[in-house]
Amino acid sequence: MKVVKTIKEVRENVNTWKKEGQTVGFVPTMGYLHEGHGSLIKKAREENDKVVVSIFVNPMQFGPTEDLESYPRDLEKDSKFCESLGADLIFNPEPEEMYKDGFSSYVDMSVLTEELCGLSRPVHFRGVCTVVSKLFNIVNPDRAYFGQKDAQQLAIIKHMVQDLNFDIEVIGCPIVREEDGLAKSSRNTYLSAEERKAALILSRTVKLGREMLEAGETDADKIVEAMKKNIETEPLARIDYVKAVDGLTMQQIKKVQKPMLVAMAVYIGKTRLIDNTIWD
Repeated sequence: MKVVKTIKEVRENVNTWKKEGQTVGFVPTMGYLHEGHGSLIKKAREENDKVVVSIFVNPMQFGPTEDLESYPRDLEKDSKFCESLGADLIFNPEPEEMYKDGFSSYVDMSVLTEELCGLSRPVHFRGVCTVVSKLFNIVNPDRAYFGQKDAQQLAIIKHMVQDLNFDIEVIGCPIVREEDGLAKSSRNTYLSAEERKAALILSRTVKLGREMLEAGETDADKIVEAMKKNIETEPLARIDYVKAVDGLTMQQIKKVQKPMLVAMAVYIGKTRLIDNTIWD
């Protein structure tokens, strides 16, 4: 497995593989990899001849008060993890490699980015769409893999690929959880022991919402209110949002329908965590 820092090196490797008729799977990440990322790499390994993983903490998707500088990084550990799962190439550029002096071209989207995380993180999805578009152009993969924990991001990337005619299949992979139910996240490392225990309110609340759906509840507002009340029983939790939205447009809905996304963002102490369930 190779670790490369430049766009030129990525393209040289991928072009060689393509000339040999080999398919390329791509897993874009911000590093500090865990089993959730691992599930994406494994899926890419199963479905493609070659696998590229990008590790890039993208400054464009962080707001001015967010955790860009403190976001966890460990390239050595990530490299061993990727190699153990059969990745062929890691692309680990510096910000200056991705955004040259004078950079002023962005990929923006309306509608899908205006709800959920887009409300409290207004610059986030412009940064995501821009960097993913650049990575798609650099890597030129046949397939790209994203986790369903970031369900809004997955819907946005699929829509962007359709709108901009990328010849790439975008594949969503299920949420990977700890044994006690907490969704795997690089930000879980921020949690103290007390906060880690409190964070279980997210997965318990997702389970509550899922149970109401499976029991036949058709009023989306009732599900959301029950979920909010459940989160409020945890003193360390502070709700950013809990919403039921159309699974394709990300717009709020009143009545249960398919596809539907019930999603939440909750602060446990200072750490913002997300979780969801998809009704499809």
